[in-house]
Amino acid sequence: MPTMHETASAPKVAVHDLDFFYGPVRALSGVSLDIRASQITALIGPSGCGKSTFLRCLNRMNDTIPGARLTGEVFIDGEEIYAPDVDVVDLRRRVGMVFQKPNPFPQSVFDNVAFGPRVLGLAGTRAELDERVVTSLQRAAIWDVVKDDLTGGALELSLGEQQRLCVARVLAVEPEVILMDEPCSALDPIATLQIEKLMHELKERYTIVIVTHNMQQAARVSDRTGLFWLGELIEFEDTHKIFTRPAHPQTEAYITGRYG
Repeated sequence: MPTMHETASAPKVAVHDLDFFYGPVRALSGVSLDIRASQITALIGPSGCGKSTFLRCLNRMNDTIPGARLTGEVFIDGEEIYAPDVDVVDLRRRVGMVFQKPNPFPQSVFDNVAFGPRVLGLAGTRAELDERVVTSLQRAAIWDVVKDDLTGGALELSLGEQQRLCVARVLAVEPEVILMDEPCSALDPIATLQIEKLMHELKERYTIVIVTHNMQQAARVSDRTGLFWLGELIEFEDTHKIFTRPAHPQTEAYITGRYG
């Protein structure tokens, strides 16, 4: 099986013939794509087309939904994540999630970032924990804002700062893939640009998959883009090609605003 240390041409995430059902309702149909390491992959499409459902398939967050079921295969570094022996807790550490609305815990900045490492036992000493928190805050570009008062309440930060804190919380548990579900939809334009800049910086270390309704954002930040429509992946290609020379008429109609 390929690993993250093998050939760069091997996909970080490979999805084969994925179908997903909420009870009797099919939400995804025959989705196949490869997600490359150290790139930003954007998923676009109208509301209700399956983007967020697909995103949650990549770290098995849909497992908690009664009646939900999946067929097909999802591989991360060659490992089938729906295999019976997969440690789902470790999977969700490796594949972190940043949600649509910032969701910091009602605790201090420090305790927000330290939460995961404490629960998972990733820091043996207080010095190791301190270093992990500081490094995560720095990588999430929020250190300069909070460094003078790590005991301050996370909920006192602005929404944009809270979202960067949530990114730091994900980074603290050493993920390999970061899933972002509409991470800027609750933010103002300045905070949105800060998150986009952060994504560009993070992709050097991490593989990022972002769901967005903002096609301009997809065009700005992503390396590859996929269009979802009624549960199907209509087209998946390099972002520049998707936005300048789409192969599918439905893609062209959507990105030019003729429908969707």
